[in-house]
Formats: sequence, structure tokens, C-alpha cells
Amino acid sequence: MNKLIASLKKEALLLWSDKVGLLMMFLMPVLLVFIITIIQDSAYKMVNENKVSIIIANQDEGEHGKKLIKLLSNSGLFDLEQVDIKTTENLKQELLDNNKLTALFIPRSFSKQFDEKAANISQSMTFELGLRDEKPTPLNVQIVNLDFYHDPILQENYSYSITNVIASFLNLIENELMIASIYNEVGIEGSPEGLKKQMLANRTVINSMAATNSAKMAQPNSTQHNVPAWTIFAMFFMVVSLGSNIVKERINGSFLRLKTMPTNYMLILSSKMLIYMGVAFLQFALIFAIGIFIFPLINLPQLILPSSILAVIITIFVSSLAAVSYALMIGALAKTQEQSNGIGAISIIIFAALGGIWVPTFVMPHYMQVISNFSPMHWSLESFYILFLKDGSWLELLPVLSYLFIFILICQLVTFLKLKLEKLI
Repeated sequence: MNKLIASLKKEALLLWSDKVGLLMMFLMPVLLVFIITIIQDSAYKMVNENKVSIIIANQDEGEHGKKLIKLLSNSGLFDLEQVDIKTTENLKQELLDNNKLTALFIPRSFSKQFDEKAANISQSMTFELGLRDEKPTPLNVQIVNLDFYHDPILQENYSYSITNVIASFLNLIENELMIASIYNEVGIEGSPEGLKKQMLANRTVINSMAATNSAKMAQPNSTQHNVPAWTIFAMFFMVVSLGSNIVKERINGSFLRLKTMPTNYMLILSSKMLIYMGVAFLQFALIFAIGIFIFPLINLPQLILPSSILAVIITIFVSSLAAVSYALMIGALAKTQEQSNGIGAISIIIFAALGGIWVPTFVMPHYMQVISNFSPMHWSLESFYILFLKDGSWLELLPVLSYLFIFILICQLVTFLKLKLEKLI
């Protein structure tokens, strides 16, 4: 026991002497969590809260163009600016020159085409129902077109969402016009306003909510995603410091000198693991504290901890053990410190990309989702998502942690065999 304590003190002093390495292990995750969370929170707000700037050029000679603009304005989703522009080319140039996100051009014949289409359909309906003797002649009614432009930087899925909103308002106008046309066909002047409102209001409401196991869990937001994700990334990045430390001791003969001393190198190796796992716990404690106490002060969503703190502690323990085991393996396999730093850093970036730290795995192609299963960060992140997004149970958590245990065993075995092969242990 005394030997272990002495070894821990020695490793702690060595780690403390590496000020640059410590700075990377603590300052980097703090900066990453702040920067990425602020950026993604702005994106969330842009979709859910902020108004979208849109330029509207209304050349319509009827009333339907004005009605569409009124619906868009009353929706509260858009920051409208009407301009007197006659052509689509000029509107497109106006969008680019004034750094607006979107633009909508309503053509001159918009209301006329709407009216002709509604009249033709209502005549066909009344004939099919036997309320009209003469079969209407099919009109060559052109499809009603609107021209929508968006800034090239606007992502396609976001642009698609905006056009869907505009399309829903067009359907609203079309349905109202259709009701009026049908009443006109059957000889009733002016459709009853009560019936019209009832028909237009008869829409199914879709309540969207995240499926969690606890009502206290926060809805998915930038904090719940990014705090665990980027802490995991920083924790695995300790491969640069620990891996380099192992290589240095192998190169300068420290391993061989330790064999002549009355101690076991496995004890030294264990003390290194414990020290760096302690660093991982401190990383989590620091970033979680920032998410809980600092984020609300700068108008970012607060980090909500899951109901089982024990599950969080065990998940941190397994994840940190996986990170340390990987760092030991890289240190054992690398021949120089440059190799350890290069291979370690690049591999962690690849693991992060595959594991869903940067891009969610569900948006990846199927074959990439299969490959992501080989990233330890994927399983570490999944375990934290189960806790922080779903407030999941042990039954959900244990299968995910089992993959990390397999990864840990492989890394430990490779490290032992490599050091044994070199007769260092």
C-alpha cells in the first residue's frame, strides 16, 4: 500500500510538471464546450425562436397575394420586407446584395390562376355529385407557381422547412377559395362564415416531444448534447500526454531501471492509470459545473443531471478507463514520442468523427453507422445520451457499457503483450 501511495505521488508530480499537457486537458474542453454550445444554441434558436428574414416582391393583381403576405406576417416566423421589384432576377440580386436569407416572388397572375383553378375543380365536383347538368370543359389551368430564393449558405433542410410553411398557407387560401366556389356553384351566395371557419380550423394538431423516462429531464438542447460529448473528446485526448509519457520512459531506459528496483512495474502502470482517471473525473466535474452554474448566466440552457448519480459516476469511470487504456496501448506500440503524439491525436479525431461527437451517427450512411461501432467514443457517448437525454435505466445502460469493457480488455491485453514481448515487465 505504501508503495502504491508513493508511486501515485511520483506520477502526480510528473503530471503537474507538464503544465502544457494539463492546460490542454482542462482549457481545451472548456473552450470547446463554450464555443460549440453557443454556436449550436444559436442554431436551435434560429429554427425555433428567431424570425427568418424574407424579402417579398408582390406583383399580384388580385387579393390572394396580399392574403398570403398577411398570413406570413401573422405567423410570427418571418421578418418581412416588401419591395417593389418587377423581375425575379432583380429580386435574386436584392437578396444577395443585402445579405438576406430568403426571398419570395409573387407573380402578376397569382390570384387569377388561383381563381381559375378553384372554379374548374368546384365545377367538376358539383357535376360528379349531380348538382350540375352540364359537364364542365377542362380548362388548361397552369399550376400556380411562386419563386422562392434562399442564400446559398442556408442549409437545404432548413430551406425545405420554410417552403413547407409557405405551402401550408397556400393550402389555407386554396381551401377557403374552394369552399366559396362550391357554394357559388350550387347557387348559394356567400358561404356561411361559421362553416368556413370550422372547416379551415378542422386540422390535426401534432404535439412534438422527446420520449424520456422522466418528466424532469430537459428537452434535447445544445447543452445536453455538447457537455457530455466534448468532455468525452477531451478525456480521450489525454492520449497525447499519457502516451507520450509511456514512450519517454521506454526510450530513456526508465523501464529497465525499474526492474532493478524492489517494485513491480505493473504497480507503476496502475498508478499512472489512477492518476489520469482522476484527471478525467476532474474534467467531468469542471465541465458539468460550468453547464449547471455558468451556462444559465450567459443565457444558455442549464445542464440537467439524470436521476441516478451513481449511474453517471460508473459511466464516467468506465469511459475514463477506456480512454486511459487506449493511451497506454498507443504508448506501448509507438516507437517515438512523435509517433505517439501523431497517431494518438489523429486517431482520436477519427474516433470522434465516427463516434457522433461532431455529426450525429443517425444522419450517416448505413455503412458509416456500422463503422461507428468500432469507435469507443460512440459507445461512451451513447451511454451518456441514455442518461442525459432519456434518463434511461440500468438495463439500457449495461449493454452499451459492455462494449466499452471489451475495448478496455483489448487495449490492456495489447499493452501487456507488447511490454512483455520487449521484456519490460
